[in-house]
Order: sequence, then structure tokens, then C-alpha cells
Amino acid sequence: QVQLVESGGGLVQAGGSLRLSCAASERTFSRYIMGWFRQAPGKGREFLATISRNGARKYYDDSVKGRFTISRDNAKNTVYLQVNSLNVEDTAAYYCAAGGGTIEAPAFDYWGQGTQVTVSS
Repeated sequence: QVQLVESGGGLVQAGGSLRLSCAASERTFSRYIMGWFRQAPGKGREFLATISRNGARKYYDDSVKGRFTISRDNAKNTVYLQVNSLNVEDTAAYYCAAGGGTIEAPAFDYWGQGTQVTVSS
């Protein structure tokens, strides 16, 4: 199984930006569709974005389109989520996931432990 470890979260002021990373242990990382989700206190897990195996295609939830950008570097076995124009409502634990399917209908098999993003004011 592939191990996923998120990093890059932290405390940021409203309007600021962060770049979240998700490092995978699997050397065949490029076989996986990758995705990002988040979960705020008292809420369910929310879909954010997916990216195809070679990074050529991306799919975003409408709520974050234009503010969040997913990317991947298969040589580094890493997927990223650039989060811009953050507001307090973006405060959540952010999770990456790996699996098959399609970017529109993924089937995730593996999940990371999450990285916390806290937006002040």
C-alpha cells in the first residue's frame, strides 16, 4: 500500500495563501489519480480537486475553482494544492488521497493523515 503524508498547513491571515504538499511512498506514484479533500469541525469531508495521472487534466469543485490549484510532480512522488485568497471558512484539516477511476469519478484507496489550515480574522 502507498503511504501519504501531507504537510504545509499552518496559521494564515485572511487573504493569504499556502502551498500544501502530499508526499507518497510509492515509486509508481504516477499510476494514481490524486485528490484533495478537507474537513472542518462539525462538518463532513468536502471534495476539493483531482488531477490525472500525468497531471494534464484537473477537476475542481465549483466552490474553489479559481482560488485553489492542484498540481503534481511525479518525479518527486508529490501532489500539491495551492490555496489562495483564504478566508475563515477555509479553516479545516486538508487530506490528500490516491486511487483509480477518473478525475470526475475517482475511486480512492489511500488517504493521508491530514494537515491543518487555520485562517484568522
